[in-house]
Amino acid sequence: MCKENDSLCFGIGIMVGVIGGVITGVLLAPKKGEDSCKDVKCALENLIETQAPNVRAAKKQALEAIDLVKYKIEKQIKKIKNAAKSEKMEKAKQLEDANSDYDINQ
Repeated sequence: MCKENDSLCFGIGIMVGVIGGVITGVLLAPKKGEDSCKDVKCALENLIETQAPNVRAAKKQALEAIDLVKYKIEKQIKKIKNAAKSEKMEKAKQLEDANSDYDINQ
């Protein structure tokens, strides 16, 4: 899945691991539920605040990759259409050449 950009995949893996570790640590800590909820909320807010630039960069990179794929697909479709059009033109020319031998106006 992440063959082209291993560093992005590695970063996403680190973020998932950190989130899972924080949540597990807070939930298994011997505290009251109310205190645990506050800790989870603070940890998530901190994580969101510190990782927002990375998320924006990953989003930008993903959108650029999508645009590149769209461009390549559109380019291939155009090539296929042009090939089909030139093939039709070649067949029409062959038919015209074949029919010119039997011109009824002669």
